[in-house]
Amino acid sequence: MKRLALITSLALAAGFASAQSVDAEVRKVDTAQGKLTLKHGEIKNLDMPPMTMVFRVANKTMLDGLKAGDKVKVDVDKIDGQYTVVRLARPS
Repeated sequence: MKRLALITSLALAAGFASAQSVDAEVRKVDTAQGKLTLKHGEIKNLDMPPMTMVFRVANKTMLDGLKAGDKVKVDVDKIDGQYTVVRLARPS
């Protein structure tokens, strides 16, 4: 179990290393599926133009208290072949 936790932590850390912060607006929150629909700016590390799309979140607790219309700053990376929000910050 400890080995699995270590591997997961290292995989997430690798995601943090290559992800870049992007401004986004929350369009929809799906807590049951751990997904988030965002209207986002360009995600340079993924060579992705601005658009609206659904992302998986690395941790469902990121979704706590989020609602459509919220402005956020996110780091997104491709993990296990899926675009995943690895960090989410709300303006203070």
